[in-house]
Amino acid sequence: SQYSAVDTNPLSVYIMQPIWNKIIKIVPLWIAPNLLTFSGFVMILFNYFLISFYDWDYTASGTSPGLVPTWVWLFSAFTTFCAYALDSIDGKHARRTQSSSPLGELFDHGLDSWATSIFVLSFFSVCSRDNGKTGVSVYTMYIYLSIVLFNFMCSHWEKYNTGVLFLPWGYDISQVVLIAAYLLTGTVGVEVWQKPLLFGYYITDVLVILLIGFSLFLSFPQTLYNIHRAHLKKTLKNDSLYEGLLPLVSPLLLFVLLTVWVVLSPSNILAKQPRLFLWMVGVAFSNVICKVIICQMSSTRPELFHWFLFPLALVVYAAISGLLGSMEEAVLGVFTALLTAAHVHYGVCVGRQLSEHLNIYIFSLKKRVQE
Repeated sequence: SQYSAVDTNPLSVYIMQPIWNKIIKIVPLWIAPNLLTFSGFVMILFNYFLISFYDWDYTASGTSPGLVPTWVWLFSAFTTFCAYALDSIDGKHARRTQSSSPLGELFDHGLDSWATSIFVLSFFSVCSRDNGKTGVSVYTMYIYLSIVLFNFMCSHWEKYNTGVLFLPWGYDISQVVLIAAYLLTGTVGVEVWQKPLLFGYYITDVLVILLIGFSLFLSFPQTLYNIHRAHLKKTLKNDSLYEGLLPLVSPLLLFVLLTVWVVLSPSNILAKQPRLFLWMVGVAFSNVICKVIICQMSSTRPELFHWFLFPLALVVYAAISGLLGSMEEAVLGVFTALLTAAHVHYGVCVGRQLSEHLNIYIFSLKKRVQE
């Protein structure tokens, strides 16, 4: 299917796009667009592990002065901007080099589905977790992450039904806010997050309120409106309501299972291992969404239950029933490692299959030699 996306965000159209059009001119024509996409993702990953090294349990910024060196925040602003730029120019570069392909589209959206959670998890280090005086609770972090992922899911669910990816306004805004937050933290120090901004509210409260407002009152209604409009114009991809709602079943079940674990965990797993648990949430979500993206691109039906829901249900049952006992954290660790390995393996396999099928290389513009 031909890729089509619509971007109406004034920030993107009037400010960012002209910047990207300047940057793209520097990129040599022999570089494969997927290399740009992948480089951006690697930068986000590297930055995430760097922050994790200094702040494994999200408490480093809660002390004054913060325990994360200033250069790390400035480096975060830099990597976030680079990743944002690379993610914005990869498609332009593909058109420039006439190498647009379904592989590139899947590569881009697949990595985005994972990067989305990593951006959020890195940002949590800025505001730190609740220590009684400042910070946000780990439950707020979980809800915050879930809302961001819900937004991402909505735009791809919409594309599954309408064939058009309506780029959410939140994307550009969130990237600019992230970069600004890192710069602010790097220049002023973490103290800026620990003082009330207005009427006793902290910056973090304002950001959470903005995020929820954006999601529930802008993005989600926009998605429903776009699907409704396609329905009226009779351009919907799926005739039945069942078919249209099918991709939402697995993500929603995933959310239910994870929330049950968070709420009923005997050892309060989210408070004990927030970084590990939230990372697992992001990877699981990315894997479920990649399936939806592939179905939407290949016009196939997603299965009702994603395979991953079965082992997850077993682990959650073992945890909340007390079967795991004091092993809950260890099991989360092993489970997260296995899931991450499975997700990477899945990505590599799909990439290989597509590159063979389309007769192109993933990271090179050279054509494959037909065997």
